[in-house]
Amino acid sequence: MKLTRRTFLATTAAAVVAGSSEVAFAASPPGDVVGKITVGYQGWFACPGDGAPINGWWHWSHDWSQPPSPTNTALVSWPDVRDFASTYQTAYPNLGNGQGARLFSSYDQQTVNTHFQWMQENGCDTAALQRFNPTGGEGPTRDAMAAKVRQAAEQYGRKFYIMYDATGWAAMQSEMKQDWTAKMSAYTASPAYARQNGKPVVCIWGFGFDDPNHTWPPDVCLDVVNWFKGQGCYVIGGVPTHWLPGNEDSRPGYLDVYHAFNMLSPWMVGRITDLAGADHFYNNVNPQDQADCDAHGIDYQPCVIPGDLQSGHRLHGDLMWRQFYNLTRVGVQGLYISMFDEFNEGNQIAKTAETSAFVPAGSAIRALDEDGTACSADYYLRLTADGGRMFKGQAPVTSVRPTPPV
Repeated sequence: MKLTRRTFLATTAAAVVAGSSEVAFAASPPGDVVGKITVGYQGWFACPGDGAPINGWWHWSHDWSQPPSPTNTALVSWPDVRDFASTYQTAYPNLGNGQGARLFSSYDQQTVNTHFQWMQENGCDTAALQRFNPTGGEGPTRDAMAAKVRQAAEQYGRKFYIMYDATGWAAMQSEMKQDWTAKMSAYTASPAYARQNGKPVVCIWGFGFDDPNHTWPPDVCLDVVNWFKGQGCYVIGGVPTHWLPGNEDSRPGYLDVYHAFNMLSPWMVGRITDLAGADHFYNNVNPQDQADCDAHGIDYQPCVIPGDLQSGHRLHGDLMWRQFYNLTRVGVQGLYISMFDEFNEGNQIAKTAETSAFVPAGSAIRALDEDGTACSADYYLRLTADGGRMFKGQAPVTSVRPTPPV
């Protein structure tokens, strides 16, 4: 399924005060998601020759049988690949520095290890491994990626959990349960598998969204949530931005579904593009979300996005920092970074091309210095580290971004 969430969604009282050194927890004590920085991890890039069962340019191209090129591409940001042992030649022109335009494969264990090393070095506590419908041709590759993520998380002292994305998954109600029972639940035996309140963490993303790929009625969604809770899991809901009023991107009538989750993580990609947008949510959405979660014993884990690089939304880190600052002041229980490696939407924090020297010549793909401010490839990882320290009370609460771009 050659889909990203943007395909379906882009069209559509403070508990921590400034200077405080303590985070307030509504429903749960600190664990592997409460009081922590979680990053969404796609792990869905492959290349011919990497050994992956899918044997194609998985998520790099529109036509996976052909290499990515200016006319056959699914990426909008170009990764910095200098830390990877294996890379794969594309049909793009050479980079601005004359080197070949090569991409990484998530299927290489060294790639996953490198990603988790970056997480370790930059305060990313937990990785949410995205798991779309695994019953089709992508299934064997997705199964293998779960094992690779477990190995990397154990090696680099990170936590991970399975995050089911129900997008377009017609038989989700039965097949998600079967997949958990037959395959994914075994990963909870790993010391690196995330736990909250003593329970293994599972996230289900997509219930209640008002689009043609999330059409299950509330009773079906509630059945799935309660089934996972019956399995002893702590269940996170990746829910619509406007889940509480039940409008805009949310279908009406799903509030009981949302309230059944142990933690709520409303989606934010495509919702804000500037500082005014971030402040709008701080003034009009996040406090109300937090208050409702408090009233129902639910933990609140809103998204933080770096911004779409290709669209010029990042403001060399100021957009991301404003969200860290605002959400810390709200007193949220956790933060979810959307995403670690989402080069398809341009919202990645993983190392990214710094300048035109590191993107294919003539491609019009923007590098991190797109607004005239030089930024090192790891800038958004370092920004995440500083935002996490502020959120955890390990650094002052400040509206002024402390992270130097270089």
